[in-house]
Amino acid sequence: MTDSDGTATAPPKQSEDKMMLPPAPSPARSSHLSIWPPSQRTRDAVISRLIETLSTPSVLSKRYGTIPTDEAAEAARRIEEEAFAASRHSTTPEDDGLEILQQYSKEISKRMLETVKARAGSDTAPNNIAPATPPLDVPHPADSAAEEVPASDEAAA
Repeated sequence: MTDSDGTATAPPKQSEDKMMLPPAPSPARSSHLSIWPPSQRTRDAVISRLIETLSTPSVLSKRYGTIPTDEAAEAARRIEEEAFAASRHSTTPEDDGLEILQQYSKEISKRMLETVKARAGSDTAPNNIAPATPPLDVPHPADSAAEEVPASDEAAA
């Protein structure tokens, strides 16, 4: 190579040029996958699932009863908001979000159970929904039928 005045110059070394430039960030390194906080779309999906769980037949409703859809919608929004608020304050800078997401999930489960238990124990719960297991102090119908058989009839048979 020559300069404009005709003097010879050495071409730059390729290896030196590459070492001077910082490496280009790879797409995998430049984008950070963050699972916390959840997007509004995710939070809305959680609320929809809560409404469905509270208002339709499920394992939970077999024990505590179903909640009308309008009440379930109110309860679901409250449950999600309270769980989100309780969870978001426990994040740390080095946390990848997994632990806080687990805390959020636990808070939702705990608050959902508290809600259905409180409703089942209140006077506003429908009377036509029986719990899955009878109370301990109520005898089972089969037990009372066996007690009605007099001892003298058993001896005659």
